Amino acid sequence: MYQAKKAARSEFARIRHIDYHVWIWGEPAPGRVPLVMVHGWMDVAASYQFMVDAFASDHYVIAPDWRGYGLTRSAPTDAYWFPDYLGDLDQLIDHYSPDAPVNLVGHSMGGNVAMMYAGVRPHRIRRLVNLEGFGMPATRPAQAPKRIARWLDELKAHRRGEMDLKTYDSAAGVAERLMKTNRRLGADKAHWLAQHWARQDEQGRWRVLGDPAHKVINPQLARVDEVLEIYRSITAPTLAVETREDSLTQWWRGKYTLAEYHERLKALSDVRVEVVDDAGHMVHHDQPELLARLIETFVDA
Repeated sequence: MYQAKKAARSEFARIRHIDYHVWIWGEPAPGRVPLVMVHGWMDVAASYQFMVDAFASDHYVIAPDWRGYGLTRSAPTDAYWFPDYLGDLDQLIDHYSPDAPVNLVGHSMGGNVAMMYAGVRPHRIRRLVNLEGFGMPATRPAQAPKRIARWLDELKAHRRGEMDLKTYDSAAGVAERLMKTNRRLGADKAHWLAQHWARQDEQGRWRVLGDPAHKVINPQLARVDEVLEIYRSITAPTLAVETREDSLTQWWRGKYTLAEYHERLKALSDVRVEVVDDAGHMVHHDQPELLARLIETFVDA
């Protein structure tokens, strides 16, 4: 099994009536800018361990499990709302760095949150790193009736247990699932991740630490015009990382393309795009050393 090189400490912070679980690597120090790292959909903060281990310098890293993921439990709910992630992040940053801006890294869904947050709280972000946080396809008002109807249907499906996540008979089974999803993930890392991505329940089954309610579609349409206005408000220098594999095209099959995403990035005043080879969407698992160098070079500038 993978052996972590840099020990993390686990703690809880009271954020918006929720006991937020946070992983911390390193210590605060004068002149050391906190590096806040937020994970993606159906992931956990521990997922950043490989990249943290690859950092050449010591950093004060703060990585929360989003509400309803990992060890952060939210109040009982059957749906999650994107603005809550912004509210949680705002208070997390205030908790750990009340008087100074931070460097913010986000992957996938976390990258989308990070981009939005940097536009609505520009003074709180010194440097911004977006790892494959592409945003959502453009929508039309005419899609609203069917979208909301689908949401109502999925709420009922969730109540019937039809959206429950698969359980596994062992941690090894979880590791196999991770490797099936990501063909580049080695067994050593997969078995390490499985211990943090899932937990054994009272019946001895291993359950993924993600609330199935996260699978319920958001009834609100994505408004690209609003997103672009927020992007235009970002003042922090931004590093946008994507992989040569182009997971965006694979997901949306032409409904939303990498070219459209690049067009949106033009709304930012200071952005650099880096493309990583031999990596899929879980780039922080596939190329942690390369990613660590990119991020360190960027945030230390």
